[in-house]
Amino acid sequence: MNTWCLILIVVVILDLLMGDPEKPFHPIRWMGQAIDFFEPVFRTFFKGKQLAGVFFALFLISGTWVITYSLLSLAHGICPGFATVLEIFLLFYTISIHSLILAGMTVYEHLKKGQIEKARHAVSRIVGRDTRPLDQTGIARASIETIAENFVDGIVSPLFYAAIGGAPLAMTYKMINTLDSMVGYKNDQYRFFGCCAARIDDIANWLPARLSVLFIALAAKISGFSYQKAWQTAISEGANHLSPNAGYPEAAFAGALGIRLNGPNVYHGKMVNKPFIGINFLAPHPGHIVQACCLVLFSALVVTGFLGGILLILP
Repeated sequence: MNTWCLILIVVVILDLLMGDPEKPFHPIRWMGQAIDFFEPVFRTFFKGKQLAGVFFALFLISGTWVITYSLLSLAHGICPGFATVLEIFLLFYTISIHSLILAGMTVYEHLKKGQIEKARHAVSRIVGRDTRPLDQTGIARASIETIAENFVDGIVSPLFYAAIGGAPLAMTYKMINTLDSMVGYKNDQYRFFGCCAARIDDIANWLPARLSVLFIALAAKISGFSYQKAWQTAISEGANHLSPNAGYPEAAFAGALGIRLNGPNVYHGKMVNKPFIGINFLAPHPGHIVQACCLVLFSALVVTGFLGGILLILP
């Protein structure tokens, strides 16, 4: 079997078995610390916020690739087997299938027991909107939307870039994604400074987000959901989102499960009128969270099989 195909499979199995440990070592946490450290440095060095943000993003993104590539090269010089283990170890931290499913099921368990406040708190840890006004339907909708959107950020894109460029490119993608989550806001503090980071994230996710429709549709067929509606809804309504990428996996999930997602939400105290996706379907209920977790699991396996198959036939 192709070595890279085997590495990809091992990484996915490890994530499914172990999840995403928060302590004591986590490269993504280090990325967040690096972002916090260098932000004031670049803001001070450059007068213009937008120019500072450009050099800030490019410095951290390129630096991540250089550091990861150098570590792996050093490890390979010591022992090729050690380099392979290190690559698996680094890639393990770039995907989050187990954690995504666990987060969704935690919200579901609280809703099933009627613990609305606990469910609001649980969903507040995985979404950016204000969760205080959310009822049971709103909590279910928020959970499913973040499962669908993070299918790209936490599964498809890292595996896609790992297949193309190994751990250096996958870790570089995670820096891009972490930058967007920390500085890619359209508020007074980051509107200009975080603009470059947000645009790079949009570009990095453009192809994986559209490929995700195919993976979700195939997974829907395997798992007994509507693959036809998944595909049709993604094609017709995937662009109905403020994000250039998030609408596609959300629309595919909406079609597969026959539910209405997106729509107006409160962010930082302000109502944002986002269009609905899956406009002809019904509002979700807590049971749909379980279905979404099932669908994301099968979709992750389809991605792994698809990319692994390509790596097998490549020389």
